[in-house]
Amino acid sequence: MTLRELAEALDAELLGASGDEEVLGVAGLDTVKPGFVTYAEDERRLAQAEATPALAVIAPPGLRASHKPLLASANPRLTFAWALARVHPPMPRLAPGVHPSAQLGEGVALGDEVAIGAYCIVGDGVRIGPRTQLHPLVSIGPSTVIGADCVIYPHVALYHNVRLGDRVVVHAGTVIGSPGFGYVWDGEQHLWIPHVGTVVVEDDVEIGADTCIDRGTTGATVIGKGTKIDNQVQVAHNVAIGRNSLLAAQVGLSGTVTLEEGVTLAGQAGVADHVKMGKGSTGAAGSDIIRDIPPGQVVYGRPARPLGEQLRIDAAAAHLPEMVREIRQLRKRIEELEKRLRDT
Repeated sequence: MTLRELAEALDAELLGASGDEEVLGVAGLDTVKPGFVTYAEDERRLAQAEATPALAVIAPPGLRASHKPLLASANPRLTFAWALARVHPPMPRLAPGVHPSAQLGEGVALGDEVAIGAYCIVGDGVRIGPRTQLHPLVSIGPSTVIGADCVIYPHVALYHNVRLGDRVVVHAGTVIGSPGFGYVWDGEQHLWIPHVGTVVVEDDVEIGADTCIDRGTTGATVIGKGTKIDNQVQVAHNVAIGRNSLLAAQVGLSGTVTLEEGVTLAGQAGVADHVKMGKGSTGAAGSDIIRDIPPGQVVYGRPARPLGEQLRIDAAAAHLPEMVREIRQLRKRIEELEKRLRDT
Protein backbone atom coordinates (compact mmCIF):
# COMPACT_ATOMS: atom_id res chain seq x y z
CA MET A 1 0.00 0.00 0.00
CA THR A 2 1.00 3.63 -0.23
CA LEU A 3 2.04 5.72 2.74
CA ARG A 4 -1.20 7.72 2.45
CA GLU A 5 -3.29 4.53 2.47
CA LEU A 6 -1.45 3.27 5.56
CA ALA A 7 -1.97 6.60 7.36
CA GLU A 8 -5.69 6.48 6.62
CA ALA A 9 -5.93 2.87 7.79
CA LEU A 10 -4.18 3.78 11.06
CA ASP A 11 -6.14 7.03 11.54
CA ALA A 12 -2.78 8.86 11.75
CA GLU A 13 -1.91 12.29 10.32
CA LEU A 14 0.67 12.13 7.52
CA LEU A 15 3.26 14.93 7.70
CA GLY A 16 6.11 15.73 5.33
CA ALA A 17 5.26 13.48 2.41
CA SER A 18 3.03 13.36 -0.64
CA GLY A 19 1.74 9.95 0.44
CA ASP A 20 2.35 8.23 -2.89
CA GLU A 21 5.44 6.42 -1.59
CA GLU A 22 5.12 2.62 -1.48
CA VAL A 23 5.30 0.95 1.94
CA LEU A 24 7.35 -2.25 1.76
CA GLY A 25 7.11 -3.25 5.41
CA VAL A 26 6.97 -2.27 9.08
CA ALA A 27 9.78 -2.92 11.60
CA GLY A 28 11.40 -1.74 14.81
CA LEU A 29 14.40 0.56 14.87
CA ASP A 30 16.90 -2.31 14.96
CA THR A 31 15.60 -4.11 11.86
CA VAL A 32 14.13 -1.35 9.69
CA LYS A 33 14.95 -1.45 5.97
CA PRO A 34 14.50 0.98 3.05
CA GLY A 35 10.81 1.42 2.31
CA PHE A 36 9.81 0.33 5.83
CA VAL A 37 7.89 2.30 8.44
CA THR A 38 9.17 2.33 12.01
CA TYR A 39 8.10 4.11 15.21
CA ALA A 40 9.55 6.41 17.87
CA GLU A 41 7.98 7.30 21.21
CA ASP A 42 10.15 10.30 22.10
CA GLU A 43 12.76 12.76 20.80
CA ARG A 44 15.70 10.42 21.47
CA ARG A 45 14.19 7.56 19.52
CA LEU A 46 13.12 9.88 16.74
CA ALA A 47 16.77 10.89 16.35
CA GLN A 48 17.66 7.20 16.13
CA ALA A 49 14.93 6.64 13.56
CA GLU A 50 16.27 9.46 11.39
CA ALA A 51 19.62 7.67 11.20
CA THR A 52 17.96 4.56 9.71
CA PRO A 53 16.86 3.98 6.10
CA ALA A 54 13.19 4.08 7.21
CA LEU A 55 10.66 5.52 4.78
CA ALA A 56 8.60 7.11 7.57
CA VAL A 57 8.24 7.18 11.35
CA ILE A 58 5.18 6.76 13.55
CA ALA A 59 5.66 9.36 16.30
CA PRO A 60 3.66 11.47 18.77
CA PRO A 61 2.35 14.80 17.49
CA GLY A 62 4.36 17.86 18.49
CA LEU A 63 7.85 16.39 18.25
CA ARG A 64 10.52 18.53 16.61
CA ALA A 65 10.65 18.72 12.85
CA SER A 66 12.05 15.66 11.16
CA HIS A 67 13.62 15.18 7.75
CA LYS A 68 11.59 11.96 7.45
CA PRO A 69 7.83 11.78 6.89
CA LEU A 70 5.88 11.30 10.11
CA LEU A 71 2.67 9.46 10.90
CA ALA A 72 1.46 11.44 13.90
CA SER A 73 -0.18 9.30 16.59
CA ALA A 74 -0.89 9.89 20.26
CA ASN A 75 0.07 6.27 20.99
CA PRO A 76 2.90 5.33 18.61
CA ARG A 77 3.44 1.85 20.07
CA LEU A 78 -0.21 0.92 19.64
CA THR A 79 -0.29 2.38 16.13
CA PHE A 80 2.90 0.44 15.33
CA ALA A 81 1.13 -2.78 16.38
CA TRP A 82 -1.80 -1.92 14.10
CA ALA A 83 0.62 -1.18 11.26
CA LEU A 84 2.33 -4.55 11.70
CA ALA A 85 -1.01 -6.31 11.54
CA ARG A 86 -2.02 -4.31 8.49
CA VAL A 87 1.16 -4.71 6.46
CA HIS A 88 2.36 -8.11 7.72
CA PRO A 89 -0.75 -10.23 8.28
CA PRO A 90 -0.35 -13.36 10.44
CA MET A 91 -0.16 -16.93 9.16
CA PRO A 92 -2.11 -17.16 5.87
CA ARG A 93 -5.75 -18.08 6.24
CA LEU A 94 -6.98 -21.39 4.97
CA ALA A 95 -9.45 -21.42 2.11
CA PRO A 96 -12.98 -22.11 3.38
CA GLY A 97 -14.00 -25.73 3.19
CA VAL A 98 -13.16 -29.14 4.61
CA HIS A 99 -9.96 -30.85 3.49
CA PRO A 100 -10.61 -34.35 2.03
CA SER A 101 -8.38 -35.96 4.68
CA ALA A 102 -10.30 -34.44 7.64
CA GLN A 103 -12.73 -36.62 9.57
CA LEU A 104 -16.03 -35.17 10.79
CA GLY A 105 -18.29 -37.01 13.20
CA GLU A 106 -22.05 -37.19 13.18
CA GLY A 107 -24.11 -34.09 13.80
CA VAL A 108 -21.26 -31.60 13.25
CA ALA A 109 -22.53 -28.06 12.54
CA LEU A 110 -20.28 -25.68 10.60
CA GLY A 111 -20.89 -21.96 10.18
CA ASP A 112 -20.30 -20.03 6.97
CA GLU A 113 -16.74 -19.97 5.58
CA VAL A 114 -15.32 -22.39 8.16
CA ALA A 115 -11.97 -23.90 7.13
CA ILE A 116 -10.89 -27.33 8.35
CA GLY A 117 -7.36 -28.33 7.37
CA ALA A 118 -5.71 -31.63 6.54
CA TYR A 119 -6.04 -34.55 8.97
CA CYS A 120 -8.22 -32.71 11.46
CA ILE A 121 -10.56 -34.85 13.55
CA VAL A 122 -13.86 -33.30 14.64
CA GLY A 123 -15.99 -35.31 17.05
CA ASP A 124 -19.72 -35.93 17.13
CA GLY A 125 -21.97 -32.99 17.86
CA VAL A 126 -19.28 -30.32 17.53
CA ARG A 127 -20.44 -26.80 16.58
CA ILE A 128 -18.04 -24.38 14.89
CA GLY A 129 -18.91 -20.74 14.26
CA PRO A 130 -18.51 -18.71 11.06
CA ARG A 131 -15.05 -18.06 9.60
CA THR A 132 -13.25 -20.16 12.21
CA GLN A 133 -10.05 -21.84 11.02
CA LEU A 134 -8.77 -25.26 12.10
CA HIS A 135 -5.22 -25.73 10.84
CA PRO A 136 -3.93 -29.22 10.04
CA LEU A 137 -3.84 -31.99 12.66
CA VAL A 138 -6.26 -30.37 15.12
CA SER A 139 -8.39 -32.68 17.26
CA ILE A 140 -11.77 -31.53 18.56
CA GLY A 141 -13.60 -33.73 21.06
CA PRO A 142 -17.32 -34.51 20.96
CA SER A 143 -19.88 -31.83 21.90
CA THR A 144 -17.31 -29.03 21.90
CA VAL A 145 -18.50 -25.57 20.83
CA ILE A 146 -16.19 -23.09 19.09
CA GLY A 147 -17.33 -19.54 18.32
CA ALA A 148 -16.86 -17.31 15.30
CA ASP A 149 -13.55 -16.06 13.86
CA CYS A 150 -11.39 -18.37 15.96
CA VAL A 151 -7.99 -19.65 14.81
CA ILE A 152 -6.79 -23.04 16.05
CA TYR A 153 -3.22 -23.84 15.01
CA PRO A 154 -1.73 -27.31 14.28
CA HIS A 155 -1.62 -30.10 16.86
CA VAL A 156 -4.07 -28.43 19.25
CA ALA A 157 -6.30 -30.84 21.17
CA LEU A 158 -9.65 -29.73 22.57
CA TYR A 159 -11.22 -32.43 24.71
CA HIS A 160 -14.94 -33.13 24.83
CA ASN A 161 -17.54 -30.54 25.84
CA VAL A 162 -15.14 -27.56 25.86
CA ARG A 163 -16.48 -24.06 25.12
CA LEU A 164 -14.57 -21.42 23.16
CA GLY A 165 -16.01 -17.95 22.55
CA ASP A 166 -15.50 -15.70 19.53
CA ARG A 167 -12.11 -14.59 18.17
CA VAL A 168 -10.16 -17.04 20.31
CA VAL A 169 -6.65 -17.92 19.10
CA VAL A 170 -5.02 -21.16 20.26
CA HIS A 171 -1.42 -21.80 19.22
CA ALA A 172 0.24 -25.08 18.30
CA GLY A 173 0.47 -27.96 20.72
CA THR A 174 -1.92 -26.61 23.35
CA VAL A 175 -4.28 -28.96 25.18
CA ILE A 176 -7.59 -27.67 26.57
CA GLY A 177 -9.92 -29.79 28.67
CA SER A 178 -7.63 -32.58 29.86
CA PRO A 179 -8.43 -33.99 33.33
CA GLY A 180 -6.92 -32.21 36.30
CA PHE A 181 -4.24 -33.66 38.58
CA GLY A 182 -6.61 -34.94 41.26
CA TYR A 183 -6.06 -38.07 43.35
CA VAL A 184 -7.15 -39.37 46.74
CA TRP A 185 -5.21 -41.83 48.94
CA ASP A 186 -7.31 -44.86 49.90
CA GLY A 187 -4.75 -46.30 52.27
CA GLU A 188 -2.97 -48.35 49.64
CA GLN A 189 -2.78 -46.31 46.46
CA HIS A 190 -3.59 -42.99 44.80
CA LEU A 191 -7.04 -43.18 43.25
CA TRP A 192 -7.88 -40.80 40.41
CA ILE A 193 -10.76 -38.38 40.99
CA PRO A 194 -12.94 -38.16 37.85
CA HIS A 195 -13.07 -34.69 36.36
CA VAL A 196 -16.55 -34.24 34.92
CA GLY A 197 -16.51 -30.45 34.50
CA THR A 198 -15.45 -28.40 31.49
CA VAL A 199 -13.37 -25.45 30.29
CA VAL A 200 -14.92 -22.16 29.20
CA VAL A 201 -12.72 -19.79 27.19
CA GLU A 202 -14.43 -16.44 26.69
CA ASP A 203 -14.16 -14.03 23.73
CA ASP A 204 -10.87 -12.50 22.50
CA VAL A 205 -8.59 -14.83 24.45
CA GLU A 206 -5.21 -15.84 22.99
CA ILE A 207 -3.45 -18.95 24.28
CA GLY A 208 0.21 -19.63 23.47
CA ALA A 209 1.90 -22.81 22.32
CA ASP A 210 2.19 -25.94 24.50
CA THR A 211 -0.09 -24.59 27.21
CA CYS A 212 -2.33 -26.94 29.20
CA ILE A 213 -5.70 -25.95 30.64
CA ASP A 214 -7.38 -28.63 32.77
CA ARG A 215 -11.13 -29.13 32.96
CA GLY A 216 -12.95 -28.63 36.23
CA THR A 217 -13.46 -31.49 38.64
CA THR A 218 -17.05 -30.33 38.70
CA GLY A 219 -18.07 -26.99 37.23
CA ALA A 220 -15.74 -25.13 34.90
CA THR A 221 -12.24 -23.79 34.53
CA VAL A 222 -12.84 -20.27 33.16
CA ILE A 223 -10.54 -18.02 31.11
CA GLY A 224 -11.99 -14.52 31.10
CA LYS A 225 -12.57 -12.30 28.09
CA GLY A 226 -9.51 -10.61 26.62
CA THR A 227 -6.99 -12.62 28.65
CA LYS A 228 -3.66 -13.39 26.98
CA ILE A 229 -1.72 -16.52 27.95
CA ASP A 230 1.86 -17.17 26.88
CA ASN A 231 3.59 -20.44 25.98
CA GLN A 232 4.02 -23.39 28.36
CA VAL A 233 1.54 -22.22 30.99
CA GLN A 234 -0.27 -24.67 33.31
CA VAL A 235 -3.83 -23.82 34.37
CA ALA A 236 -5.20 -26.42 36.78
CA HIS A 237 -8.77 -27.56 37.43
CA ASN A 238 -11.43 -25.03 38.44
CA VAL A 239 -9.17 -22.00 38.05
CA ALA A 240 -11.06 -18.75 37.38
CA ILE A 241 -9.13 -16.08 35.46
CA GLY A 242 -10.72 -12.65 35.22
CA ARG A 243 -10.94 -10.45 32.16
CA ASN A 244 -7.88 -8.93 30.51
CA SER A 245 -5.32 -10.78 32.59
CA LEU A 246 -1.79 -11.54 31.37
CA LEU A 247 0.08 -14.79 32.08
CA ALA A 248 3.68 -14.97 30.84
CA ALA A 249 5.65 -18.08 29.95
CA GLN A 250 5.83 -21.01 32.38
CA VAL A 251 3.34 -19.59 34.86
CA GLY A 252 1.68 -22.30 36.94
CA LEU A 253 -1.76 -21.99 38.54
CA SER A 254 -2.79 -24.64 41.06
CA GLY A 255 -6.33 -25.90 41.47
CA THR A 256 -9.15 -23.47 42.30
CA VAL A 257 -6.96 -20.36 42.02
CA THR A 258 -8.90 -17.14 41.40
CA LEU A 259 -7.39 -14.26 39.44
CA GLU A 260 -9.62 -11.21 39.38
CA GLU A 261 -9.75 -8.80 36.43
CA GLY A 262 -6.49 -7.42 35.06
CA VAL A 263 -4.06 -9.61 37.01
CA THR A 264 -0.52 -9.95 35.62
CA LEU A 265 1.79 -12.89 36.29
CA ALA A 266 5.33 -12.64 34.93
CA GLY A 267 7.41 -15.59 33.78
CA GLN A 268 7.66 -18.68 36.02
CA ALA A 269 5.42 -17.24 38.72
CA GLY A 270 3.46 -19.89 40.59
CA VAL A 271 0.22 -19.61 42.55
CA ALA A 272 -0.71 -22.12 45.26
CA ASP A 273 -4.12 -23.79 45.38
CA HIS A 274 -7.17 -21.78 46.48
CA VAL A 275 -5.22 -18.49 46.49
CA LYS A 276 -7.02 -15.35 45.28
CA MET A 277 -5.26 -12.46 43.56
CA GLY A 278 -7.20 -9.19 43.61
CA LYS A 279 -8.06 -6.96 40.69
CA GLY A 280 -5.02 -5.40 39.01
CA SER A 281 -2.46 -7.19 41.18
CA THR A 282 0.88 -8.40 39.82
CA GLY A 283 3.17 -11.31 40.57
CA ALA A 284 6.74 -10.59 39.47
CA ALA A 285 8.85 -13.17 37.64
CA GLY A 286 9.64 -16.32 39.59
CA SER A 287 7.38 -15.45 42.51
CA ASP A 288 5.81 -18.18 44.67
CA ILE A 289 2.42 -16.80 45.67
CA ILE A 290 1.11 -18.78 48.64
CA ARG A 291 -1.41 -16.39 50.20
CA ASP A 292 -4.16 -14.05 48.97
CA ILE A 293 -3.02 -10.80 47.33
CA PRO A 294 -5.09 -7.62 47.72
CA PRO A 295 -6.17 -5.62 44.67
CA GLY A 296 -3.47 -3.55 43.00
CA GLN A 297 -0.55 -4.98 44.98
CA VAL A 298 2.72 -6.02 43.35
CA VAL A 299 4.42 -9.01 44.96
CA TYR A 300 7.80 -10.62 44.40
CA GLY A 301 9.96 -13.36 45.87
CA ARG A 302 9.87 -16.88 47.29
CA PRO A 303 7.59 -16.75 49.12
CA ALA A 304 6.09 -13.67 47.51
CA ARG A 305 5.94 -10.51 49.61
CA PRO A 306 4.98 -6.93 48.78
CA LEU A 307 7.55 -5.65 46.31
CA GLY A 308 9.09 -2.97 48.56
CA GLU A 309 9.48 -5.38 51.45
CA GLN A 310 11.12 -8.06 49.31
CA LEU A 311 13.49 -5.53 47.73
CA ARG A 312 14.63 -4.46 51.22
CA ILE A 313 15.17 -8.13 52.09
CA ASP A 314 17.21 -8.63 48.92
CA ALA A 315 19.29 -5.54 49.70
CA ALA A 316 19.95 -6.80 53.23
CA ALA A 317 20.85 -10.25 51.93
CA ALA A 318 23.81 -8.76 50.07
CA HIS A 319 25.32 -7.89 53.49
CA LEU A 320 24.74 -11.31 55.06
CA PRO A 321 28.36 -12.56 54.80
CA GLU A 322 29.60 -9.41 56.51
CA MET A 323 26.86 -9.63 59.16
CA VAL A 324 27.71 -13.28 59.86
CA ARG A 325 31.35 -12.35 60.45
CA GLU A 326 30.33 -9.53 62.79
CA ILE A 327 27.98 -11.82 64.72
CA ARG A 328 30.75 -14.40 65.15
CA GLN A 329 33.14 -11.72 66.36
CA LEU A 330 30.53 -10.39 68.81
CA ARG A 331 29.83 -13.87 70.12
CA LYS A 332 33.54 -14.42 70.65
CA ARG A 333 33.86 -11.12 72.56
CA ILE A 334 30.82 -11.94 74.69
CA GLU A 335 32.30 -15.33 75.53
CA GLU A 336 35.58 -13.65 76.51
CA LEU A 337 33.77 -11.10 78.68
CA GLU A 338 31.70 -13.80 80.36
CA LYS A 339 34.90 -15.75 81.08
CA ARG A 340 36.51 -12.68 82.65
CA LEU A 341 33.47 -12.08 84.78
CA ARG A 342 33.49 -15.68 85.98
CA ASP A 343 37.21 -15.48 86.75
CA THR A 344 36.75 -12.35 88.86
